[in-house]
Amino acid sequence: MVNFLSMRKFCIIFYWVKSAIMNAEMNFRIPVALTIAGSDSGGGAGIQADLRTFAFHCVHGTSAITCITAQNTLGVRRVDAMPIEAVVAQIQAVVEDIGVQAAKTGMLLNQEIIFAVAQQVEALQIENLVVDPVMVSRTGAQLIDDDAVKTLCHVLIPKAVIITPNRYEAQILSGLQINSLDDMQAAAEIIHKTLGTKAVLVKGGGMQGNLRGVDIYFDGEKLEVLTTKQVETNNTHGTGCTLSAAIAANLATGKDLWQSVQQAKEYVTTALTYALDIGKGQGPVGHFFPLLQKEC
Repeated sequence: MVNFLSMRKFCIIFYWVKSAIMNAEMNFRIPVALTIAGSDSGGGAGIQADLRTFAFHCVHGTSAITCITAQNTLGVRRVDAMPIEAVVAQIQAVVEDIGVQAAKTGMLLNQEIIFAVAQQVEALQIENLVVDPVMVSRTGAQLIDDDAVKTLCHVLIPKAVIITPNRYEAQILSGLQINSLDDMQAAAEIIHKTLGTKAVLVKGGGMQGNLRGVDIYFDGEKLEVLTTKQVETNNTHGTGCTLSAAIAANLATGKDLWQSVQQAKEYVTTALTYALDIGKGQGPVGHFFPLLQKEC
């Protein structure tokens, strides 16, 4: 009888311990990042690219959609802004319940959305904000009006830990014409000094020759030139979104800013190597390139 009771007690304890371990394994916590950006129906950029990037980095991705685009590899056919109340409600719903360790912004489309997002960043104390200042395409086409640019500069960018302008955006933000590495470095320093962000990453994807793909990082003290191999591909859609999302994902996992930028740059370069040749135009990068290395 004693042995039976002892065995029964052992079984109960074993079952309790096993259940506790299994429960812990099934309910582990992972970092969370938020993307506040537009939707790309073609799946190459915007929140679609951001969420895939978050997932690759083992970060749970959440989103607040600012606008809906009808687009494919050939271009954008239509853009519809989300109501301000809907954008705000999405941000609040995520942060108040789930919480986020980092966030990024992409296409914010207009002055009203930019201002509302900035208000929420402050009110909800969102940290590790990465701002991709989507103002001008990599080909030089302006995407938002001048009032929206001013609001972005004076209201949202000062709240960012880093901003990631391309060549043409950096020209607007700095007031300089950028044609050389020295110009990129000077622009990064001016942007950092005048706009109040903690760090600037001027991207060289729109540069020519050997400067294509060369980025400049400046945080007030460290001025670094990031170089990598040039990937010859026409399928580069979503590289800017992917880079800023990767920086945010790395920050969410606890990496410091410089390390987050370096690793994000490496990720994008490898994803470009496995870019997807889909559609009749410019395809997207291969966000899940380890899967693409296998036979599908």
